[in-house]
Amino acid sequence: MAEWNYENSYLICFPICSKFEEMYKTRYLLIFFLLFPVLLAGQEIAQWRGPERSGVYPVEGLLDQWPEGGPAQLWSMEGIGKGFSSVSVKDGTIYATGIKDSIEYLTAIHQENGHMLWQIPYGLSTLRSFKDTRCTPTIEEDRAYIVSGRGEVVCVNLSQQKIAWYADAYHHFEGQFARWEIAESPLLVDNKVIYTPGGHKTTMVALDKHTGETIWTSETIHDTTAYVSPILVERGDHKIVINILRNYLIGVNAENGKIMWSYLYSELDKPTQHPESPHINTISPLYKEGRLFITSGYDHTSAMFGLSTDGEEINLLWRQPVLDTHHGGVVLLDGYIYGSTWINNSQGNWACVDWESGKIMYEKEWNNKGSIVAADGKLFVYEEKRGFVGLVRPGPDDFHVTSSFQHKHGSGPHWAHPTISKGVLYIRHGETLTAYNISR
Repeated sequence: MAEWNYENSYLICFPICSKFEEMYKTRYLLIFFLLFPVLLAGQEIAQWRGPERSGVYPVEGLLDQWPEGGPAQLWSMEGIGKGFSSVSVKDGTIYATGIKDSIEYLTAIHQENGHMLWQIPYGLSTLRSFKDTRCTPTIEEDRAYIVSGRGEVVCVNLSQQKIAWYADAYHHFEGQFARWEIAESPLLVDNKVIYTPGGHKTTMVALDKHTGETIWTSETIHDTTAYVSPILVERGDHKIVINILRNYLIGVNAENGKIMWSYLYSELDKPTQHPESPHINTISPLYKEGRLFITSGYDHTSAMFGLSTDGEEINLLWRQPVLDTHHGGVVLLDGYIYGSTWINNSQGNWACVDWESGKIMYEKEWNNKGSIVAADGKLFVYEEKRGFVGLVRPGPDDFHVTSSFQHKHGSGPHWAHPTISKGVLYIRHGETLTAYNISR
């Protein structure tokens, strides 16, 4: 793949933690088994909406209620560039994308004190409106994988703080984007980086995560890409990459790129209230035990599908018009789906839907629509208009906000989804990242 360079690019370098040495001798077996959970956690991928892309973070020991005025602020820092993307946290370092002028940068930040460790340019921003970065970096071991606003797929070597490989994937695969260009966070599957260019040449591609070379390209379904980051599902003997384009919901065999099935989501209960409603898809699907949930804003219906035991077919189980989430994500907890609804682009409520039946349990007003994540059996919501953050006790009877505060750092829409790691809540707003202590 082509080398990437940018005139007058700069780099601030600091050493990062070294890897564990390999433990193979017999006398170290006991130590190995004691440390195995720690070693395994170190290999976990840090990515968009948590390790499973479900919006649920595997964190425990969090506060059941916040002090008046909100949890204690640990630090707040600026200079990461403008972005709507979330941050990824791994091995004591936070990684964020942001733009300065028309260049997108990856910034590494010390998790404990918020000090910037280094910052490097990696690609070009979108040319359309709302140019702030959309891609949350995917971190595995000492590498970060990013998709720029122009569809450049980039791998950054974190220990060396430089570009390891670069692929102008959108142009190479003759991609076709919709109105707001590209907003996809790359998915890693084994040795592959998954990217969805759309278009008439292919729909989805897999690049070698070590070199950037093409491993496979799917056939085309002649659809434009949407703004959804794909998920990985294991069903039967297959690993299936699931994504939503402008019109279609698709399942792709992660091994060879074969499109196993597709569903014309845009025609499902196609509404007439808003001309863009069947096409502006932004929400990563939810999956559990053979059931697949998708949702979209603009009065377009959400839907639940059943995935056959071999993973090669899907069928519609139910649809739910109330939970039409705009771009704030949804989470599944204890058999219920939680998220915000779309009334218009500036207004929405909060809703709960039964996972099995699709029954709407409630729709409640609280400030405005926004993003939602979960951890330790609790919901964390971040409304997009004035930046209120709420701690919500989940349950199908009501939207129980037990604590809230207003996040006042940064500027622009409050669109970045929160991230939770080791008892800390990270809120990104524009060029600013702030850390709040939410641990007991």
